[in-house]
Amino acid sequence: MLEMLGEFVRLESPSDDPDATRRMGAYAVSALTRAAASFLAGAETDLIPAEDRGAASRGPHRRVRIPGAESGARPLLLLGHLDTVWRNGTLEELPWRVEDGIARGPGVYDMKAGLVQTIWALRALDRRGLRPRRPITVLWNTDEEVGSGTSATVIAEEAQRSAACLVMEPSLPGGAAKTRRRGVGVLEVRVEGRAAHAGLEPERGISAIAELARIVLAAEALSAPERGLTVNVGLIRGGTRSNVIPAQATATVDVRMDDPADGEALIASLRKLSASHPEARVTWTGGANRPPFVRTSEVAALYWRARRIAAELDWDLGEGGAGGGSDGNIAAAAGTPVLDGLGPEGDGAHARHEHVLVGDLPRRAALLAALLTEL
Repeated sequence: MLEMLGEFVRLESPSDDPDATRRMGAYAVSALTRAAASFLAGAETDLIPAEDRGAASRGPHRRVRIPGAESGARPLLLLGHLDTVWRNGTLEELPWRVEDGIARGPGVYDMKAGLVQTIWALRALDRRGLRPRRPITVLWNTDEEVGSGTSATVIAEEAQRSAACLVMEPSLPGGAAKTRRRGVGVLEVRVEGRAAHAGLEPERGISAIAELARIVLAAEALSAPERGLTVNVGLIRGGTRSNVIPAQATATVDVRMDDPADGEALIASLRKLSASHPEARVTWTGGANRPPFVRTSEVAALYWRARRIAAELDWDLGEGGAGGGSDGNIAAAAGTPVLDGLGPEGDGAHARHEHVLVGDLPRRAALLAALLTEL
């Protein structure tokens, strides 16, 4: 597993490089088919185009449909993503290395270890001569780290037809699975003012930056952490020169919510924020892109099943929630029981200290293999 993980990490695959994610996908699917050839007998492998919706182009998503012996049985969905947040060349700064039982490198924790875990779980079933009773769908997308804009529809469709969804995103620090996640929304607010010379006739201008600043303060005032609602303005752009009254300014707003209805109400309140100057124009775009993943009774039942299996493997699988969203949110919104955070223990997602614990790799693969056998 460690050898394969090193190969995967060395294949850098930032979301905004379609050629890199294409290579990563081809390599991962090839590794899967080599590792579990008998288990995958009759499997269909698809390349799903990532349609450009005005964003940077993405590499194709990968889907492997493994047939089951039981006619009409609903499939199990195994989710993962091929892309990482790290730009090309990061390996030169943060090389792949293994020291004192810890594996490090860009994307090792989020989530190339989860890809390896999926492959080796199916390899274990293959080595035991087992065959799936119900179909299994492995879906690996290339845009999870940028909101799954080109894959969300496919994920939702696959989830709707599936009996359960297992997400190989990294576990929580300490190794717990994720049985709930906050919802995520991303909006952009654009203000159009009027340019003027800052020294000669400032009174003729309308500062888009000043208007945006008032909106930013009003937006962040809508946060209500006690109700699971937060607003963060994480990016601002505007102006042309210091001696020009700025005619345009934009801000990107991140919204997190625990409850879907509260989240929609918050987004509606944001869209009502306007400029104080009557001639300034304010335009809001975007909205919720990942609804909350709620811990339902079906999710709890799936977790307790996994916890019992982990106990048989002599370890205690905890559970918890995460503030960040994943493709598990999309699957859960489709009404499918989801268990997320099944990836290996580690820490540092999106950070320079990203790492996984080597000793956790085989037991996580064993847990997944046993859980698949039961399901």
